[in-house]
Amino acid sequence: MTRDTRRAWSQRTASLGQSDIRAMTQACVQIKGINMAQGVCDTGVPPVVAHAVQHAVDLGYNIYTRFDGLPQLRQALARKTAHYNGFSPDPETDITVSAGATGAFHCACMALFDPGDEVIVFEPYYAYHLHALASVDAVPRIVPTLPPDWAFDLRALEEAVTARTKAIVVNTPSNPSGKVFSRAELEQIGRIAMERDLFVITDEIYEYFLYDGRPHVSLASLPGMAERTITISGYSKTFAITGWRIGHTIAAPRWAQAIGSMNDLLYVCAPAPLQHAVATGINELRQEFYVELATEYQAKRDRFCEALQRAGLPPSVPQGAYYVLADVSLIPGKTGKERAMYVLEKTGVAGVPGEAFFQGETGHRFIRFCYAKTEKDLADACDRLARLT
Repeated sequence: MTRDTRRAWSQRTASLGQSDIRAMTQACVQIKGINMAQGVCDTGVPPVVAHAVQHAVDLGYNIYTRFDGLPQLRQALARKTAHYNGFSPDPETDITVSAGATGAFHCACMALFDPGDEVIVFEPYYAYHLHALASVDAVPRIVPTLPPDWAFDLRALEEAVTARTKAIVVNTPSNPSGKVFSRAELEQIGRIAMERDLFVITDEIYEYFLYDGRPHVSLASLPGMAERTITISGYSKTFAITGWRIGHTIAAPRWAQAIGSMNDLLYVCAPAPLQHAVATGINELRQEFYVELATEYQAKRDRFCEALQRAGLPPSVPQGAYYVLADVSLIPGKTGKERAMYVLEKTGVAGVPGEAFFQGETGHRFIRFCYAKTEKDLADACDRLARLT
């Protein structure tokens, strides 16, 4: 073995190129456009949450917390979960606060999967889920969903399960499609998980971004599913604090213990004053805040989807979250990346090429846009898209 080979990066690193999201963000910065590629959430932080950070520092929340988070945050999450999600975790044994929902997902992957384990992921998928699985040498098995409502075929899901399958990943509401899995769909997934003794990892980070009266159903609330479900969520999107990196997992104690051990290894703990501030927000913000949030974002969705339709980019109207997949088949270019660059150069509005969310050629048809923007930027983006007509 040569010296250069010893000092080469790992095979895992070699497979992790720059994401299309970050590449489009950089291209947008260069032309001073409107970045609707990255889900950074440009809206304001609730004042009660923002003020609680400085108060936490003043109170002395500046040292390590327990590996699984501050007790007041775990207790607040337990109460919220019982009230909103329909199941009742123990804050002392079931909840692990981590470095964002992505950090929580990675800890779960490290705790539960061995190399070669297969994990079912619905397409279009959030690319981080695939990268996190790859980082522990698990093997994603893709089950497609189809527009406009992004339904999956039950037989395709059943046939994707093999002797090596360990888990199913469910992202609801979904990034990038905006799909909200119905209770009936989750019951089908739960039945397969119980029959084949699988974990289900649910990413529910957009659980409050729901439109047209749709309810959010947590799979762990269904009969028999709490024992095998790893529920992941956080307040990065809800409180517009994506840079704070406060997320969590909820799992049965034996799984939570393993996830907590990985969280301790990777992160030690999430930032203490930010944990305190999130707990304050959960405890003090009233139900009206969440109702107004959904109403505000439904209006943003409707406004932006109308602009896409007028621009000749038919949208798959999202049921939740704050992303929309637009059909760019008629835009010049052979790939989603070429078409996304055409839209950026023509209008100054950046989206993410569909290849980031699909395997094969299906992604060439789509661009994902994020409409978690200020009213000013959203209005500007809608006006700019008209340049395509």
